[in-house]
Amino acid sequence: MQELLQRQLQQQAQEQIQRQLQEEQINAQIKLIISKILSPKARERLSNIRIARPEFARSIEIFLIQLYQSGRLQGQLDDNKFKEILLKLKESKRDIRIRRKG
Repeated sequence: MQELLQRQLQQQAQEQIQRQLQEEQINAQIKLIISKILSPKARERLSNIRIARPEFARSIEIFLIQLYQSGRLQGQLDDNKFKEILLKLKESKRDIRIRRKG
C-alpha cells in the first residue's frame, strides 16, 4: 500500500516537472517571437505593463503573435505603433458596471 502511494507521488511529481518544462519552453518561444516583433522601447513598455497587469500583458503577447503569424505585421513595431495597438485594445474592452439604487 505504501509502495503504491509512493509511486503515485513520484508520478505526480514527474508530471508537474513536465508541465513546468513545457511552460518554460512556451515562455521562451513567446519571448523570442516578441523580441522579433517589438523594438527595444516597445518591449520595455510591454514589460512595464506585465508588472502592473500580467494577464493583460499575456493577452497582448498572444494578439501580437497572432498578427505576426498571419502576416499582418510588416517589420518591427516601434513604440508609437505599439501604443496605437494598445489604445485600440483598450477601446475595444468595455467595462460593464452594475449600480444598485438604494
